[in-house]
Amino acid sequence: MASTEGVMIHPAVDHGIKPGNASFSGGTLSCHCSSNPVKVRVGGQTAHNHVCGCTKCWKPDGAIFSQVAVVSRDAVEVVQGADKLEIVNADAPIQRHRCKDCGVHMYGRIENKDHPFYGLDFVHTELSSEDGWSAPEFAAFVSSIIESGVDPSRMDGIRSRLRELGLEPYDALSPPLMDAIATHIAKRSGALAA
Repeated sequence: MASTEGVMIHPAVDHGIKPGNASFSGGTLSCHCSSNPVKVRVGGQTAHNHVCGCTKCWKPDGAIFSQVAVVSRDAVEVVQGADKLEIVNADAPIQRHRCKDCGVHMYGRIENKDHPFYGLDFVHTELSSEDGWSAPEFAAFVSSIIESGVDPSRMDGIRSRLRELGLEPYDALSPPLMDAIATHIAKRSGALAA
C-alpha cells in the first residue's frame, strides 16, 4: 500500500469528513472578496457531494481536488453581487459562474435541456459558513489531476488517501451517477422505455 503521509486532497476533507445533517435546509455561499462579496443562497440540502479532479472545477489554493455537490437549480439564487459574475466558458456543458474579481466559482448551471443533469446546479459548499451540508461521498475524475500537474508517481498514495477518507476514487463519476447518465441516454434513444 502506498504511503498517504502528507497527502493533501482538499482543505474540507484533509482532516476528516464532516457528517451531513438530513434536516439541513441550505445556506449562503460567499466568494473570497473581502469587500462586496458575491453571495448565493442555496435553499436546500445538496446531493452527490464529492471531490473532483477535473481541470474545469474551481479548486482553492493548494488543493488538488475541488469539492462539489448538486442541488436543484430552483434552489439557487444570487442574492448579492450578480453584476460581478461571469461565465467561465459559455460553450461548456456546465456553465460555471465565477466572481470576476476573486475568480471563485459560485455555481455551475446546465442550460441544455437534453443533458442528463439538466435541472441541477453544481455548488461548492465549502464557500458557506453553515454546517450540515451533505458529506462528500466519493472522488471523481481522479486521473485528471495529472492533467493539472500532479506527478503520476503520486497517484497510488493519493488513491490510498482517498480510500482512507472513505472517498472511493473513480476516473469518471460514481456508479449511480454513471447509471443515471446511461439511463437518460437509453430512454432518449428508445433502448429503454421512457
